[in-house]
Amino acid sequence: MIDSYATLQSSIASFLHRSDLTSIIPEFIADAETRIYNELRIRAMEAAYTGSTSSAALPSVFLEWIFLTATGSHEQKLTRKDAEWIYTHYPERTGQGMPKYFAREGNSLIFGPSPDSDYTITGRYYKKLTPLSDSNTTNWLISDAPALIRYAALCEAAPYLADDSRIAIWEAKVNLEIQRIKQTERRERRSGSVLSATAG
Repeated sequence: MIDSYATLQSSIASFLHRSDLTSIIPEFIADAETRIYNELRIRAMEAAYTGSTSSAALPSVFLEWIFLTATGSHEQKLTRKDAEWIYTHYPERTGQGMPKYFAREGNSLIFGPSPDSDYTITGRYYKKLTPLSDSNTTNWLISDAPALIRYAALCEAAPYLADDSRIAIWEAKVNLEIQRIKQTERRERRSGSVLSATAG
């Protein structure tokens, strides 16, 4: 049973049947986490964002925006554009009004129109979970998706296993787990009521 970072490592070692890879198993796990973050967007990765137009920096564990809103005398949902679009359509970078658009530029955000005041920016984004380690022994992957993190880590061992036929099996297991989790997420987002069109 996988219920901690230590038991995850033990499970991976058991599947590998290789005593010479124990010291590198944490790297397999770290690489597996990176792979998972490239493929999944789930509720456990959602976080609230608060900033302002004068200091809108990306969070250190940022993956992807869900939505952003500017607040002044009213709320304005912001539409994502690329930085070139912002500079082309709003070349004047002094105060022009309440923003309607945002773009990522490096690790910060820029806005169009250029803000004429310091507006509050709120929203939600997807983040990386705190990486598994000896000091952080559990997270959502351990509690809710232990098979996914195990099989993903086993796949990351592929360079050390040469032509091991089990790799294809593990890859299939990873894909099945990802699809299962996506289905669960879709069901949860639709649960509670019948979806209907709403004007406005």
